[in-house]
Amino acid sequence: MHAGLKMSSVFLLSASLMLGATANAQKISPLPGVKESRLLSNVDPYIGSGGHGHVFVGASVPFGAVQVGPTNIVKGWDWCSGYHYSDSVVIGFSQMHLSGTGIGDLGDVLIMPYTGDVLVDRGTQENPGSGYASRYSHDREIARPGYYAVQLDDYNIKAEVTASERVGFHRYTFPQQGQSNIIIDLKEGIGWDEPVETYIRKVDDNTLEGYRYSKGWAEDQRVWFVIKSSVPIKKFLVFDDVIARKGVEVKSKKAKGVIVFDKSPGQVMLKVGISPVSCANALANINAEIPGWNFTQVVNDANAKWDKELSKIKINTKDDAARRVFYTALYHTMIAPALFNDHNGAYRGTDKNVYQAPGFNNYSVFSLWDTYRSWAALNTIVHADRVSDFVNSMLTIHKQQGKLPVWPLMGNETNCMVGYHAVPPIVDAYLKGFKGFDANEAFEAMKVTSNRDEFGLKYVKELGYIPADKEYESVSKAMEYAIDDWCIAAMAKKLGKTEDYEYYKKRAGYYKNYFDSTIRFVRPRMSDGSFKAPYDPFNSKHEKGDFTEGNGWQYTWLVPQDVEGLISLMGGDDAFTQKLDSLFSAKGDMGSEASSDISGLIGMYAHGNEPSHHVTYMYAFSGYQWKTAEKVRQVMKEFYFDKPEGLAGNEDCGAMSSWYVFSSMGFYPENPASGLYVIGSPLFDKVTINIGAGKNFTVEALNNSSENIYVQSITLNGKPYTKSYITHDTIAKGGNMVIRMGNKPNTEFGKALADRPTNEL
Repeated sequence: MHAGLKMSSVFLLSASLMLGATANAQKISPLPGVKESRLLSNVDPYIGSGGHGHVFVGASVPFGAVQVGPTNIVKGWDWCSGYHYSDSVVIGFSQMHLSGTGIGDLGDVLIMPYTGDVLVDRGTQENPGSGYASRYSHDREIARPGYYAVQLDDYNIKAEVTASERVGFHRYTFPQQGQSNIIIDLKEGIGWDEPVETYIRKVDDNTLEGYRYSKGWAEDQRVWFVIKSSVPIKKFLVFDDVIARKGVEVKSKKAKGVIVFDKSPGQVMLKVGISPVSCANALANINAEIPGWNFTQVVNDANAKWDKELSKIKINTKDDAARRVFYTALYHTMIAPALFNDHNGAYRGTDKNVYQAPGFNNYSVFSLWDTYRSWAALNTIVHADRVSDFVNSMLTIHKQQGKLPVWPLMGNETNCMVGYHAVPPIVDAYLKGFKGFDANEAFEAMKVTSNRDEFGLKYVKELGYIPADKEYESVSKAMEYAIDDWCIAAMAKKLGKTEDYEYYKKRAGYYKNYFDSTIRFVRPRMSDGSFKAPYDPFNSKHEKGDFTEGNGWQYTWLVPQDVEGLISLMGGDDAFTQKLDSLFSAKGDMGSEASSDISGLIGMYAHGNEPSHHVTYMYAFSGYQWKTAEKVRQVMKEFYFDKPEGLAGNEDCGAMSSWYVFSSMGFYPENPASGLYVIGSPLFDKVTINIGAGKNFTVEALNNSSENIYVQSITLNGKPYTKSYITHDTIAKGGNMVIRMGNKPNTEFGKALADRPTNEL
């Protein structure tokens, strides 16, 4: 999900500050007593923190509810996560952040240590000293998956944070002299977020509690918190924004509390538990997850959790930079979705009712328009134990709001982007044999969702297309719906629901209603059935246009569910291939209103935005697998590297990174729910995937190099293998695939019809 032009204009970046993030991080001494594996040491959270990557920088555990880390003053689109590498002013450490999105939100329960007089305003970028903000330098900062530290230069305070699933753990080391303060600012949020009602009170000398209700991208977000202090809180001041109030509690739109130590306390630790339900549950989360005060042990626990997940894929390569990019990408696929329940299982639904112990872990922050394409399939290989929880989280949202989620955010439906893309992950899980959810319930939820009248669906049902004069972004909406409908048809077939199968199979082909054979592009249609005129496939007008963050060049290829059908429309294998070649060389004016999400360009191929992600793999369907290999290697080389600006576009909750994880291993789920993975060009000498139950699947690339990018031949478990794809079942059984590489194409590999991937329903 990018939605870039829905935010304020992009802040100009300082190129000089972008250089050397990895080098700076390595200069900082590790925390004494911390255990970090070699795999974990290859993760560089700064990758994607510059440019338009928008990634989270801070401490978390895999798929945790808490993402605790630094928050800058938001100055535009590139601060959607609250942090950008070009910045040098921090206003505090928030408990919750998004990663890679194109809209900003969260930033809840911001905490900032400082010295001197009590200040309750954050200050400004130009003059941080006018408030409690501080300047900082990357030379005195370290970012690791489970640990973040920075020296606050204006106060000589060392700030450190780590996390468990639902608790942020802060440690502040103050200078030895002078008054020391810690502000809890419930006014501050990120991006669109603004408070509606906030509350904080001192419970006892070691405990604060409160809540924050806010409105932003999430229309009605509610979070409760408890803060436990390692040092007694003898003096606690409360404010309604900048106005001091009497007592030790305050409820207002912009409540703030300040812990004051008249003399330096030396070191103070804070445990911050959050909950979507209550303060009592937030406290219970602290007691269950971090009962003691051993900060180093919590860091080690977080590291162990990351190491366990990262070690599910091991790579052999002599390229240290590629190793860093790979493990950072794998790390980025596990920041979201975020746990959205308490340790006792309770959570608050989209209907705002509290549900107790539903029998699964409930999750939120599903960037489905982005992640259905490859992130969901990656989970079925390396996170099989979480897949049913993800599906059940979506199904309960359907029960609560009457449709499957579109882009759920902390108990809210944002309806962001187009399609009903909870469908592909659910169908993919079902077709791959996952049993931890009710298949019939899931199928009925998909039928209900796909037959509503909103967002142009009324016209899909009535006309087989969405008229451009009735609905904006009509082409993109209909093309995305057709993908989802293919998935519903596939599940109907497996369930033996013949009538539903025929109906959704027909709807899956509605993309053809947009294809103009005279120009061989998809094109908007009007209510009377005519094609919209004039029409320029280069035009990418963003607001109220015919496409969602793209143009006719990109969306013509958005048919991962029926590449064979598109080949036929184009005039056959060679005509299709030539047209696809032209995508990567086309040059034209996209217009002044083009979305900044159309980035990572090779011709009109836009890798910085997800609708293009499957396109390089389409060559295999026309018998030209070697062209897939060529283009995939080019994309990996040009758009993924180990610098802050090392992502071509918004990370989008793991979407950009899951493409790289798959592609660098040598295969990719071109169709998000077919169970087939198209072979590309493996980047590493060997990849070993731990698929559970004591089984591994390995991919060995012989004679692999930056020049030897073409597949010459393959053996699977010692036997010759001629297909240009492998199945999920093959991977799930474990085994060994050996790919012999060369510097010239083997044009016969995958050429035969029987060796090509298929999307036949």
